[in-house]
Amino acid sequence: VAPAIARFTNNMKIEEVKSTTKTTRVSAHTHVKGLGLDDAGFATPIGAGLVGQEKAREACGVVVDLIKSRKMAGRALLLAGAPGTGKTALALGIAQELGPKVPFCPMVGSEVFSSEVKKTEILMENFRRAIGLRIREEKEVYEGEVIELTVEETENPLGGYGRTISHVVLGLKTSKGTKTLRLDPSIHDALTKENVTVGDVIYVEANSGAVKRVGRSDAFATEFDLEAEEYVPVPKGDVHKKKEVVQDVTLHDLDVANAKPPGGKDVVSMLSSLGKSKKTEITDKLRTEINRVVNRYIDQGVAELIPGVLFIDEVHMLDIECFTYLNRSLESTLSPIVIFATNRGVCQIRGTDILAPHGIPVDLLDRMLIVRTMPYNREEMMQIISIRASVEGIELEESALELMGEIGTRASLRYAVQMLTPARILNETMGRAKIHRDGVLEVDKLFFDGKASAKMLAKSEGYMK
Repeated sequence: VAPAIARFTNNMKIEEVKSTTKTTRVSAHTHVKGLGLDDAGFATPIGAGLVGQEKAREACGVVVDLIKSRKMAGRALLLAGAPGTGKTALALGIAQELGPKVPFCPMVGSEVFSSEVKKTEILMENFRRAIGLRIREEKEVYEGEVIELTVEETENPLGGYGRTISHVVLGLKTSKGTKTLRLDPSIHDALTKENVTVGDVIYVEANSGAVKRVGRSDAFATEFDLEAEEYVPVPKGDVHKKKEVVQDVTLHDLDVANAKPPGGKDVVSMLSSLGKSKKTEITDKLRTEINRVVNRYIDQGVAELIPGVLFIDEVHMLDIECFTYLNRSLESTLSPIVIFATNRGVCQIRGTDILAPHGIPVDLLDRMLIVRTMPYNREEMMQIISIRASVEGIELEESALELMGEIGTRASLRYAVQMLTPARILNETMGRAKIHRDGVLEVDKLFFDGKASAKMLAKSEGYMK
C-alpha cells in the first residue's frame, strides 16, 4: 500500500490542496441577520446587526407575522426616510426573518426601463418571481444497492453486423430483501450517464424511468485506501416503495419552462433559435393557463401557494404607467407582499406634472402601510460602525471610533462606514495593528464627502454646467 500512496502524493501535493469552503464577499448589509426583536415582538436597542429604529423594526415585525400567517397577500408596505437611515437593511431583515423557503425578490425602480421588453412585463416578471409554489408529489421508486447489472443484446432487426440492446437486467438489494428488474433499453442510457456500477446505491423512478445515483454502498468503504467517493448506507425497507418529493418553484420558473418550446434538431430550427433575442416576453395567455393549472393543483391539495416578498427600492423612479399597473396587480388573486422604499419627500410623479408625497400617486399610497425611518444619532452611528468593523475584520481604537461617529454626524453614515477600509490600509502602512485616530484624520483629508464637495462647487468656478 505504501508505494501506491507514495506515487499518489508524487502526482498530487496534498498540502497544496485548497479548502473548498465558500468565502462570501462582505457587502453593505452582510451584518443584517434579522430584525432583532425579542419574543414579545419588541425591538432590542442592538440586535441581529440592526441598531436603533425601534418603531420601524417593530412595525416590520408585525408585517413578518402577517406574511407568515398568510394574511397580507396583495398588500403593500412603504419604507420612507432620509438616505442612510436603514430602509434597505430593514427589508433584508424582513427577508432573513422569513427564512430561505419564502421567496424574496429585490429590484430597483429603474430596472423597468429596458429597450427589449415592456416596463409592465418586467414588473409582472418580478411579481411572479416573488410567488412560490411548494409541490408535494408522491413517487413510486425502486431503491437499493446494485448487485447485478446485465445488458442483454439481440440481433439488429435492420440486419448487418451490429447488435442492439433488448433489455437491461438490474438487481437491487436493501436491508429487507432483493429484487431483480427487467428494464427498457432507454433506461440503459440513464444508467450510463450516471456511471452506475455494481455496488452503487441508486433509485429509479417507476413512472418516468429517471435514474439517480445516490453514492457508493458503505460495504465497499474499505476497498481503497484513498478514494474521492461518497459512501452511503444500504437503504432500509423494501426495494419498491413510495417516496414523497417536495419541490419549491416560483411562478416565474413555470412561466419560463413553458415559454420555451423544445425546438427541432434540424439545422434550420437551430439557426432560428440562435437568431432570436435572449429576452422574450411571456404572453398573458400563457400566464392565465399556468394560473389555471396552479389553482387546480392547489384545489387537489398537490401544491401549496407561498406568497413571497417583492422589494422595490427607489420606487419614485417608476412612472405613472407602472403605478397604474401596480394598482391592478396588487388586487389580483395571485399577488405577493410588495415592499417599497423611497428617500423622496413631495416630488413630481414621473411622466406627469403632478406633485405627490414620495412621488407616488395618492390612490396607490392609500393601499400602503407606511413605516418611517428616523436619522441616526452619534451613539447609534458609532454602534453601526463598530458592527461593520467586526464584520470586515477591522480593529478600531476607541478614539478613532468616536472621531468616526463625529464625521458620520457631520457628513453621513455611509461616508463614515466607507472610511473603514482606507483607514485600515493607511494604519497598516504606518505599522499599526488597530485603526488610530490619526489614520482616520488622514483619510478625512484625502477624501471629500458629498456635503463638503457640494460646498466647494458652490464657491469655485471653472466647472462645466
